[in-house]
Parts: sequence; C-alpha cells; structure tokens
Amino acid sequence: MEEGVSTFFPDYKNWDRNEYKRKQAESIQILAHGLKSDTSLVIYDDGLGQKPENFENTFLSLLKGNKNEVHFVQGKYNMGGAGAVVFCGDKRYQLIASKYYDKSSEFGFTLVRKHPLTKTENKTMRNTWYEYLVINQAIPSFEIEELDLGLLNRKFTTGTILKLYSYQLPTGVKSISNELNQSLNEYLFNPALPIYTIETKERYPNDNQLNRHLYGLRDRLEEEDSKYVETKFSVDIRDQKFGKVKVTCYVFKLRSEGKNSTETSKTIRARYFKNNMPILFTISGQVHGHLGTGFISQSLKFPLLKKHLLIHIDCSEINSDARSELFMASRDRIKEGNVSRLLRRKISDALKSGQLKEINALRKVSHSVEGDDVDEILRNMTRNLPIQDDLIKLLDQTYILDDNRKQSKKKKKSATKNTKANKPVFNPKRFPSFFKINGNHPHKDGVTLISVPLNGKRQLKFSTDVEDAYFDRAQEPGEMQISLLGPELRGNGENPTPKNPEPRKLNDVFDIVKSSPSKGEIRIDLEPNSEVAVGDNFEIKVNLSSPSGELDQIFLVKITEPKKKENTDQPGEHPDNKLSLPQLIRVYEKEEEGAKKRNTWDTVDEKGVSFSHHIVVRPIESSDGLSEIYVNMDSTAFLNFRSKLKTPEQMDIAEKKYFSAIYFHTLFLYAITKNQKYSINKPAVEGENPEDVDITDYITDLFSASYAQFLLNFDTQELIRSFEA
Repeated sequence: MEEGVSTFFPDYKNWDRNEYKRKQAESIQILAHGLKSDTSLVIYDDGLGQKPENFENTFLSLLKGNKNEVHFVQGKYNMGGAGAVVFCGDKRYQLIASKYYDKSSEFGFTLVRKHPLTKTENKTMRNTWYEYLVINQAIPSFEIEELDLGLLNRKFTTGTILKLYSYQLPTGVKSISNELNQSLNEYLFNPALPIYTIETKERYPNDNQLNRHLYGLRDRLEEEDSKYVETKFSVDIRDQKFGKVKVTCYVFKLRSEGKNSTETSKTIRARYFKNNMPILFTISGQVHGHLGTGFISQSLKFPLLKKHLLIHIDCSEINSDARSELFMASRDRIKEGNVSRLLRRKISDALKSGQLKEINALRKVSHSVEGDDVDEILRNMTRNLPIQDDLIKLLDQTYILDDNRKQSKKKKKSATKNTKANKPVFNPKRFPSFFKINGNHPHKDGVTLISVPLNGKRQLKFSTDVEDAYFDRAQEPGEMQISLLGPELRGNGENPTPKNPEPRKLNDVFDIVKSSPSKGEIRIDLEPNSEVAVGDNFEIKVNLSSPSGELDQIFLVKITEPKKKENTDQPGEHPDNKLSLPQLIRVYEKEEEGAKKRNTWDTVDEKGVSFSHHIVVRPIESSDGLSEIYVNMDSTAFLNFRSKLKTPEQMDIAEKKYFSAIYFHTLFLYAITKNQKYSINKPAVEGENPEDVDITDYITDLFSASYAQFLLNFDTQELIRSFEA
C-alpha cells in the first residue's frame, strides 16, 4: 500500500501537515443528506471513474475478482458497494453514478434496489433479488461539464458517486462528522488516503465544526504533540506457517493534561477505544478483526496495562492460506483455529519477553507505607479464619495463608539492589554510528559462533546509538535486514559439507522476531523450524541501515541437540510455588496533620490507582495473581457507617472490621472466580462492541454497588435473634 501511495501521490510526505492533509481529503468525501431521523449518505471518490458501458463489469458485477492482483487496494470479490445496499432502508435503494477520469465518456448512472415481490411472486418465489435500472437495455447516461452535489470546495466533474438511501447507521452514531468520523478513524486504522466527513447546517445548526477530515487512528496516535501516548515500539514476527506480521504497541500515560488517572483513562477510551478494540488486526490499513483487553491481562499477563495499551498487528504480508484461515469475509472478527492460536501465541511470546515487560515492571512499583500493625492483624486473622476447611482449601490452592510478605520483600529488595548498575546515560542519535552484537560468544575463524537448540530459541542483543523510533518514524525511517549467506552446511567435523548448493531465505529455516531499538539495544529471536536438523550451520548477516554506510554483523549459527524439558510444578502444587497473600494498602483522601505518613488518593493516583468517595476497593492483579488490595478508608460507605458511632473504641473496631472484611471478601471473590474459570463481559451498547470485563474491575464495581454497605451493616447474630423473637 505504501508503494502505491508513493507512486501515485508523490507529495504524500506532506500529509503530516494539516493543510496538505485537508486538501487531499477533498478527493474522498462522505456527506450526510436528509433528516437526522432518516439519514442518507453520499460517498464521493475523485478516482478513476467508470464509463457507462463498463458498469455491469465493475459496480454491478459480483465475484468478478477484478482486484486480485492489485495488492494495495481492499477487496477481491467485487462486492464492496453491493454489500452496503442491505443497510439502505427497507426498500434497499442505492444510486451509483460515475464519469471516467479523462472525460472521454458521458456521466452514467443507475439505481439498485431490492425487487418488491408481487402477490404472485410471493407465492412462487422463495427469495427476492436485487435489480438495477437500465433504459433501452443500457446504463442511462448524459453529458455534463460539472454538477453541484454539495461537495466541499468543489463541484463534481469526474469520479464516482454512491448514494445510500435511508442508511442504517450503527446505534449511537448521529453526526457524520463526529461519531461516524471517530468510528471510521478506528476501523480505517491506517488508510491509504485521508477522507472528509461532512455534515450540514440544516441537520446540526449549532455544530461549529461540520466538516472533519480523518486519516486513521495511527495518524492520531503518532502526532508529534500527542498528549496521551507515552511511548511506542514495534516487533516484526516472521513465521514459516503464516508469513510476516508487524506488531506496534502504543503505551498511554497514566495521567495527562493535569487530569487524574480516572479522567485520563476516560479521555483515552473516548479518543482511541470507542469501539472497544485494544488489539487491532489490519490488512492494508483496514481493521479485519480485533481482540479485547482479556488478551492483555490473561495472555500477556500485564493487567496493569489493560486500559493503557493499544496493539496494532499489521497482517498485510501474511500468506494467502493464513489470511483465509484467520479472517472472516465480514472483517469484523478473528476466526478460531490453528492459525489464530499460533499467531496469538507468537505475539504473546514476543511481547512478554521484550520492552512491554519492562514497562509493566516499572508501573508495578508499590506505594505502600503500611506498618507492622496491619501486617500483624492480617497474620492473626489468616491463622484463625472462622470458615470451613473447604474454603480454606480454596484459598490454600493459590496463597500461603501464613503471611510471609516481609521475607519476600526483603529478598526482592536485596535482589533489586544487586541488579542495579551504574549505566551511562544514553544519548540517542537520529542515525546510528555503530552496531555490534552483545555478549561473550565463542568464535570460529574470527566469526562469532551462536548455538541454538533444535527445540528452543535464542535471543541475540545488539548495541547501537540510534533513537528508539528509528524503524517506525514517518520521516527518514531506517531498517534492519537479516539474511542468510552462502550455502547451508551440515556436519560437526572440521569441514562440514554443503546441505543445499543454493541458499534459501532465512525465514525458510528460522522463525524470527525483531524488535525496534530500545535505549540503544535491538533484540532478535531465532527459533529453528521443521526444515533444520541437529548439526546444521548457517552463516547469517544482520544489516542496520545508515546514511553514512551500512552497519553489519556476521555470525555463524549452529543447531545443537534439543533441550530436555524441565519438570515445573504448577502454582500451588508445591509450597514454594505458592503466592504470598496480596498486600493490603489502606488509602485516605488526604494526609492528616500531625499523623504518620499514609497513602492518599493523590499519591496512589500517580500509579494509576484512582479513588473517589464511591469507590471502596481496587484489587491489583499481577502476572501471578493479586499483588495488592487497595482499600479506601474514606469511602462513602464507611464514612456513613462510622458517623453513627460515638466512642473512639467503637470507631477503631469498625475500622478494622471494615478493611479486613473488604480485604478477605475481595480475596475470596477473586479466588472463586479464578478457580471456576468464569469470564465476564458487558453486552454491546450504543453501537459499540461487547466489552471484556476483568475480575478486578468486576469486584470494584460490585463493592461500589452497595455491597460494602451490606458487609458493614449485616450482623449474623442479630439476624438469628430476629428469627427467635
């Protein structure tokens, strides 16, 4: 697609500037006509156009496949325009009009509709059909110089017009230049050309911005002055079975523009996740399927990032067989199957071991300042929980009930201290000046030797001084090429023999994952596929582009015996593998003058844990389970309960009852839901896609909906006495 754009639109690099982008967007316009309650859409395209005599082989044909060999356009069955007619009101009317770009033909038009069955046809026909208008067995046409169709800044001369009468817009979409514009931005993640969406003053007299252009969500995410994107990076994955995909991750800030984390999260959702699509699969810039936040929290095991991460998977270069197995013709979801599972596993493996893991670790830093009194209370309660053995067993499957967090914290603290190194400050350059492989690898005849087990993978790290965005920036991007040199060799002796006289491509023998630069480091994962055997040797060249001359590294890869699989116990099967109880962190609205330092709403908000009076609890999930449970000591539920008490002793007991009840109920709800393998989602509303709901969010909502008040006010002994009365 990029090659097609650069060939036909040589000034496309100027489209990062709004004045050029708006000018180009005038060539494709979507206009609203009619009443707000009965909207018709006009789609204008200043493209090739068609002659009237060619309508039947283009606009009006089905399954002709006239785009199969044009790789930078969408569609292959010639059904795009026809597919929209089923949403054109009850009678399915659609106008198609066009004039060829060189003005060598007349302006042709036709009207498509669903055939209205007569009474007789209703009795004899099982189905209706679609038909189009002809006059004297020909597409009607007439001469024009120009037509005033209400287009922005121009009149129609050549190109194509498609009018969709009484179009059934998704629920929640009203204004074409607002809600529809936003949805198109998401579904056309990276369109070839910018587009205008245009409303009318008659429909929205109070709207001051009736015309809005769009250039896809990628354009909005990569704006240089983005207020919400903290960082982005990419990973290239090459696999023998499905080909190549490029995965780009956009990590959002926890707080922006002076807003707290809740307000920032809401703004990010409104701007970038209107249709609940945090994981996007695209072909030639158009979304063909998506996944929910469950992939982030469950597959990647980065729940802290579930509301602050957008992942774009560009599938434009996957092979044809994989494409047909992966995507539905409707382009609205991913098929379940072997290819889908393989692709998700490859993406998950690549992201879990790279830059995203480091970002998640940074956001995991605790803000706890709790003291020994709370630790002791929890230890005593877990030793003496007044519950039945089967409930204890449920918790004991996952957690160590005798709290040993102090020991864990000490170990972690000392480990962290030992791993800290005085690294020099990294000063990135726009272009690289050096490139070398890291590590103390053995050498053979002056060439670095890398061993890779047949059933495993090997990650190689390279040092450079180029900026992180080198592979992905819009202006003067660089690239890294990995290639196989010379004939492949087989044998363990001094003189290995050629396996193949002609070298193959590297991805014929290795599945490869390549990351974008991160603070002066580039990572490559090599995983042998089924085409290699123990003893094979491959000479590989890695080349990093640079205006001053290409930088390269050459090394020899030797395939070694498969690694023996280690026996690893599942969490909970052995006491050493169990998790400590999650940390209890009490949070207050603000500091108390003269009192011991404590967590406040503002300090934990810096971590992305937001509170207000109506929020009672925030469980925080790590890759292994619950790591912290934040309890709001200034929730409306507790403040209302405490206001009825009179003595300090009563208030002290009530406080301990409150945070311990919230803590243990949260713990049990989480453990039960996890052990029963429940999945939770909200149904689609207002035209949006269904939304996956994480267990932690569900628990937070549950306590906010009067559950905390119930726990505080419910007394079993009083209930029994009421029955006895």
